[in-house]
Amino acid sequence: MKLITWNIDSLNATLTSDSNRAVMSREVMNTIIEQNPDIIAIQETKLPRTGPSKKHDKILSTLFPDYEYVWRVSEEPAKKSYAGTMFLYKSHLKPEVSYPEIGAPDTMDKEGRIITLEFDEVYVTQVYTPNSGSGLVRLKERQIWDEKYADYLSSLDEKKAVIATGDYNVAHKEIDLAHPERNHKSAGFTDEEREGFTRLLNRGFTDTFRHLHGDVTGRYSWWNQRAKTSKINNSGWRIDYWLVSSRLADKVQTSDMIDSGDRQDHTPLMLEINLSM
Repeated sequence: MKLITWNIDSLNATLTSDSNRAVMSREVMNTIIEQNPDIIAIQETKLPRTGPSKKHDKILSTLFPDYEYVWRVSEEPAKKSYAGTMFLYKSHLKPEVSYPEIGAPDTMDKEGRIITLEFDEVYVTQVYTPNSGSGLVRLKERQIWDEKYADYLSSLDEKKAVIATGDYNVAHKEIDLAHPERNHKSAGFTDEEREGFTRLLNRGFTDTFRHLHGDVTGRYSWWNQRAKTSKINNSGWRIDYWLVSSRLADKVQTSDMIDSGDRQDHTPLMLEINLSM
């Protein structure tokens, strides 16, 4: 099974805008299409409350003729056109789809952050983890989210194995970002967020990139688009992941980044796993 995840930072812009950034985003999407994955997870779709429009649907159907898709958007009282997730999966796959709420604080459960696909032998679930925000204004709520999310993944894992992915908005270790020395109080690299991710892994999950690549450095999934030279200088962070139930770890064949060219922000990640091994 081949799976790809990508924080797209606006599906609408990628599909319909003529900006330079949108053109680069479509090039990345074409790269994903060329890989012919079984499942594609997309975060930060930023779609309106009504979800994909007829125009979006037509474009998606043209780009992905062999796929079905499901989506989740922010709902009242969360902000409009905020966060949001989508799965595309090959039409022959027939998963049961759920849109879980995990008892998270504030409006987090209403921000369209989790979708789960259930198959006969495995769950595939994606998440767009809340950012702690400028000045860490949402850090306390984020810590509660991390606890609730870990409980949710563990509840799935008790039933069958789990493949989990998404933008987790945390660089777990110092080797997961270019400049740890100056980011210990930055959102995504606080001690609290890193400890939350450690606790998640300790409940029986494996970071597949580290499982295959060890302590390799300089491999990142996100570069700040506000800093013009961040990607040129490889001043990045690894904040996007493919996790699996630890009993699946040795079935993972590939877990790596996909080259997104000059486009800054997130790059897609690929997972290849042989569940029949």
